[in-house]
Amino acid sequence: MLDKTLLPQSVAREIQTMIHTGTLKSGEKIPSQREFSHQLGISRASLREALLTLETLGLIRTEAGRGTFVTGPSSRPTGHMAPWRYSDSYSVFDVFQTRLLLEGEIARLSAGRLTQSQLEDMEKATRTMEECWANQDLLANVEADLEFHGIIVSACSNAMLKALYQSVRGQLVETQRQPIPNTDPQRMRNSIAEHRHIIAALKANDGAAARQAMEAHIRNTARCAGLSP
Repeated sequence: MLDKTLLPQSVAREIQTMIHTGTLKSGEKIPSQREFSHQLGISRASLREALLTLETLGLIRTEAGRGTFVTGPSSRPTGHMAPWRYSDSYSVFDVFQTRLLLEGEIARLSAGRLTQSQLEDMEKATRTMEECWANQDLLANVEADLEFHGIIVSACSNAMLKALYQSVRGQLVETQRQPIPNTDPQRMRNSIAEHRHIIAALKANDGAAARQAMEAHIRNTARCAGLSP
């Protein structure tokens, strides 16, 4: 039986493939949720979640009163935040600020605790990000990014900080799905380099440097969205 928690991600991947292969063309209006969910054989709830993910990545856009449309690579916004799904509870500024506080300290406390295998997995995730961006597989690019950050969290020595991170993980990782790194080649190159600076600090068991590298990485991502947390 298919894991229901993975279904929206699988659906998002299927729709991304439809966009890449031209089954859904740039500028084309996608079918209504009722029609599309029936076509894909899934619930409307799963489809909505998948569409939210794709819209955050900048692959589709929703226009009030008109519907949802496929965006072409040339029309995807650079330096622009996608619709923020948590706007009723937290601003994106608040979330970036929380990432700075949590992930910076988590990186510091993870230094000296990562195994060689984990460090290698982080390097592999970074290479995957690079390769998937080149292929415009934005979903896999983000999945690799989430894996990178998740490995660091798993090594944190403070159990309460890890629990706090997990309790707000949905909001935190949403900032990693924003389309900015995926539409601006220079920002993606910088982001990859920042990951490697973090790895180097963790390899050297330098907690202060790891925190500094992580905070710089998060601040630089936020600045692309016009934010200075």
